[in-house]
Amino acid sequence: MEENKNNALYCSHCGAIIGEDEDFETINGQVICSDCVERYTSTCDRCGTIIWTDDVYGDGFTDLCASCYHNHYTRCSCCDVLLHEDDAYHLDGYDYCSECYHDEVDKKRSIHDYSYKPEPIFYGGDSTRYFGVELEIDGAGKDCDNADELLAIANKEHEHIYVKGDGSLDDGLEIVTHPMTLSYHKDFCWQEIMSKAISMGYRSHQTSTCGLHVHVNRSCLGDTQDEQDLVIGHILLFIEQHWPELLKFSRRSEYSMARWASRYGYENSAKAILDKAKKAGNGRYAALNLMNWATIEFRLFRGTLKYTSLMAALELVDYICVIAMNYSEEEISNMSWSEFVSSIEAPELITYLKERRLYVNDETNTEEEM
Repeated sequence: MEENKNNALYCSHCGAIIGEDEDFETINGQVICSDCVERYTSTCDRCGTIIWTDDVYGDGFTDLCASCYHNHYTRCSCCDVLLHEDDAYHLDGYDYCSECYHDEVDKKRSIHDYSYKPEPIFYGGDSTRYFGVELEIDGAGKDCDNADELLAIANKEHEHIYVKGDGSLDDGLEIVTHPMTLSYHKDFCWQEIMSKAISMGYRSHQTSTCGLHVHVNRSCLGDTQDEQDLVIGHILLFIEQHWPELLKFSRRSEYSMARWASRYGYENSAKAILDKAKKAGNGRYAALNLMNWATIEFRLFRGTLKYTSLMAALELVDYICVIAMNYSEEEISNMSWSEFVSSIEAPELITYLKERRLYVNDETNTEEEM
C-alpha cells in the first residue's frame, strides 16, 4: 500500500490519488483504484479472487485464477476446451471432453456404432470411379474378437475396412470398405476375408437379413450437379427398364427387394424418374439410394460370402455407370437386356450372368452361395 505523509493513498497501477471516499481493491498487497480494477482486472469465477486480466486462465466464458485453474480444471487433449475436473474423461493418461472421449473410444473399438463414418481414404489411382462396399454378415455374433480377426486380415498396412453394428442383423456385423477402384477391389484380400468369416460361422446369402450395398462417388458421374443428375436419371431409367432381370441378378425375393431396395417406378423419361425419386418417401431403402450428398448407393444385392458374386455385383454397377455416362436416353430406352449383356467383357460378371441364366441358356457349374 502506498500513501503520502498526509495519509493519501496512491494507486499502485496508475499512480492516481485515491480519495478518502473512493473505493479501491487490494491485489497481492497492492492498492488499486476502482478505475484500474474495472479496466485491468477480472474476478475468478470459482473463488471470487480479483486478478489481473493478463493473469486470467480460462476460455473466454470462464475466468479463473492460477490456483483454481491448476487445482480444479484441465483441458481436452484433443480440442483444448476448458473442463472442470469433475467433467473430464480420462483415457490412456489424457483428459478429454465428452465428445472427443467418445470419438477416441470409438476409434479404438473393433465394432463401431452404426452412425460411425470416418474420413474416407481412397485406394487405387487407375480410375476416377470409386466403390465403397457395405457387406452384412450374420449368425456368428456381434463379437469383437471376430471383428479383430477380420480387421487384421484387411488392415495389415493401411485401414481398408472398418466394422459396424447394424440393428437389422440378428447376430452379426457389417464390413465397410473405404472407397476403392474396381481394380483395387479385385486385388484386395476379399477371398481371405470371406473364407475367415465362413470359418467363424457367418453367412450372408444364406440369411434373411443381409444385403450387399455399393456406393459410387457422384463426382465420377460429371463435373456439375446437372451433369451428375443426367447420368443418375439414365441409371434410374436402366434399372426400371430391366427390373425383372436385375431382380433375378440380385438373388433377393420380391418381398425382400420391396422392403430393403424398392423401385421408384417407371416414368416416360429419365428426368421424370429422377424427379419422382427425389420426391419419393423411400428414404435410403431404395434400389438406388440418392440421400447421400457424395455418393449414390446401389442397394439391389443380397449379401454374399462368395468372391465371384461380389465381383460380379461391382462389375455390374461399373458397367451400368459406363452405359449411363456414354449412351443417350433414347439409346438406353431402346437397349434390350441381351444387347446389354452381349457387350460385357468382365469375366466374373459373365460367369455370374450364366449362373443366373441371364446371359445364355447353356448349363454352367454353380458354386454354392454363402
